[in-house]
Amino acid sequence: MTDAQTPTATPPADSPQPEQRNAFTARFSTGELPVAADRYRLIVADMCPMSHHALIVRNLLGLDQVIGLGKVDSVRGDRGWQFSADPDGVDPELGIRFLSEAYFATSPGYDGAVTVPALIDLETGQVVNNDEVYLGNEFELAWTAYQSPTAPNLYPEPLRKDIDKLNKLLVDELHDGVFRIRGAESQAEYEQSFDRLFARMDDLEEQLGNARYLMGDEITDPDITLFTVLVRFDIVYNTVFAVNRSRLSDFPNLWEYARDLFQQPQFGTTTDFESIKRGNALWNPVQNPHGIIPKGPDVSGWFVPSRRDEILHQHHVER
Repeated sequence: MTDAQTPTATPPADSPQPEQRNAFTARFSTGELPVAADRYRLIVADMCPMSHHALIVRNLLGLDQVIGLGKVDSVRGDRGWQFSADPDGVDPELGIRFLSEAYFATSPGYDGAVTVPALIDLETGQVVNNDEVYLGNEFELAWTAYQSPTAPNLYPEPLRKDIDKLNKLLVDELHDGVFRIRGAESQAEYEQSFDRLFARMDDLEEQLGNARYLMGDEITDPDITLFTVLVRFDIVYNTVFAVNRSRLSDFPNLWEYARDLFQQPQFGTTTDFESIKRGNALWNPVQNPHGIIPKGPDVSGWFVPSRRDEILHQHHVER
């Protein structure tokens, strides 16, 4: 997710451009970066779905033991993403107040977008990877030596082409789709983006009536991609973004699927509903000059036990 680049920068556009996703793309899987415990720090913002994706992957694989974590405030200040929740407003490992400092340390005169998630090399203080779509794949592919013995195989080799294809679709039509809707500059553009997104939601609703997860019986990377959109759907996209044909709870399969994931380790525990609401509501002070944060919706439904197994069993019986 984008951020301002300089102390005097105006608020960024609502929708990051594709080229802003990968200013720094050094990879572990190609040998460009050494895989080493306690050398890297993952910087995320709770409000950002792609940050959430990287964080869930890190934690599910047990890499929270070897890759550090820093968080910027979901509500940006005048100088963009800042470590305002840390003591004295300084990240304790990086020694910086603003994420932009790491970007400028990496590339003096950097004029691109300052984005999260960002993986920073503690030895140099530089950003080594900020590819919001594929950073999780690097953890899955190259960090196997440090993964927990019970870690799920989120990127199984036989399914990788299908996983990549599905992830691309989910990012393009859902993650980017909500920003296309919010940033539409005409009624026709809004409605075209709106219809495209809900057509995909309808397809996913049907698909998840026949399988526990997107790729079958086991969680894989696209499930995390989809979860980060669904968990924000009612509290942000349906309200703030006017993605409002239906609520998530109006999709029986998607709602049970999302709750099933939320109630598993590392999904719900990494979801901060208030930060998600605050960050999105206050994203652009021009659009919300009085700083109003929606009081609702009620999120208690996320904690109601999922009936996913029961519903899938019933579907199979009916067939």
